[in-house]
Amino acid sequence: MATNSKNNVISLLLIVFVLVPLLSQSVYAQEYNRIVRLKGYWKFSIGDKKEWKEASYDDSKWDKIYVPSPWEDEGFHGYDGYAWYRTDFEISSKYKNKMLMLKLGKIDDVDEVYLNGKLVGKSGEFPPHYRTAWDLEREYEIPNNLLNYNGKNIIAVRVYDEEIQGGIYWGSIGIYEKSYGMTIDKNLEGDWKFTRGDNWKWKDPQFDDSRWETLRVPGRWDSQGYSDYDGFGWYRKDFTWNNEVNDDEVVLVLGKIDDMDQVYLNGEFVGSTGDMIAEARKNLAIVYYKQLRGYRIESSKLKKGRNVIAVRIFDNQEEGGIYEGPIGITSMKEYLHYLSSKDKRKSFFDF
Repeated sequence: MATNSKNNVISLLLIVFVLVPLLSQSVYAQEYNRIVRLKGYWKFSIGDKKEWKEASYDDSKWDKIYVPSPWEDEGFHGYDGYAWYRTDFEISSKYKNKMLMLKLGKIDDVDEVYLNGKLVGKSGEFPPHYRTAWDLEREYEIPNNLLNYNGKNIIAVRVYDEEIQGGIYWGSIGIYEKSYGMTIDKNLEGDWKFTRGDNWKWKDPQFDDSRWETLRVPGRWDSQGYSDYDGFGWYRKDFTWNNEVNDDEVVLVLGKIDDMDQVYLNGEFVGSTGDMIAEARKNLAIVYYKQLRGYRIESSKLKKGRNVIAVRIFDNQEEGGIYEGPIGITSMKEYLHYLSSKDKRKSFFDF
């Protein structure tokens, strides 16, 4: 009897140690709600032409193949090289200013994805510097300003397959609304200006950044033309403030940044995470990339009309940039409520 009781206790402890972490991960994971189903037949053509990314291109004579499925199983057995996929969809205006994501599952081997002619994401490297990404799930943020809410939208996917099977071959294909569990009153996701290097003049709101590159935020800079770049980089964002939050204090939320950052609003320092020089030398930057950035701002610091956010980043290793949302401005009350809800932990018996 005693032996059986001991075995039961050991079994219960094993369940606790194994199951509780898994349950915790599921409770605090981001929520995705599919709003557009893209699984089905897409237009398809082998070859490679730049004009195929344009929304106005006539693809009526292209073949049709099923997505997701290797193109070898859809009538193109043995083909290796370049090919393009195209499809269209419509979306309700109720999703304006929502945080949206395009999920394309896994693609063998390399891809570039365009929405209405504009690049929204890429994975791997095309020849001559070929690098496969065949086993990575494609998830690309959709800037709201690229969507047409009054008609068709066109997705074009450029693919390169080096060997064996190719194409959009596996996964849940669609457009998803992303919920972080926090209400963002001023959404700042979308196009930001970016450059490599380091110059203190770049925090000045009057600085001319028109020659800088345009990157999507959130999104790693490695997947937007800066593969394997480690070091300093600056982001800048112009936005208009119309007192969206009627509060004395608000919070600028910058999601997650890889690795360390310093943030300026209209040229004034508002907050930082990590010591860029001292801790980078100690190789400790890795501890910061998981931290949510939320910086308190007095509402009086936000000007009615044009404002400029400048973010100085140091990436110590591997991928870098402002890579995960939410990105925007929320009330202090909403932010504190979000943090308190994240800090709550349930016991195994509560689960």
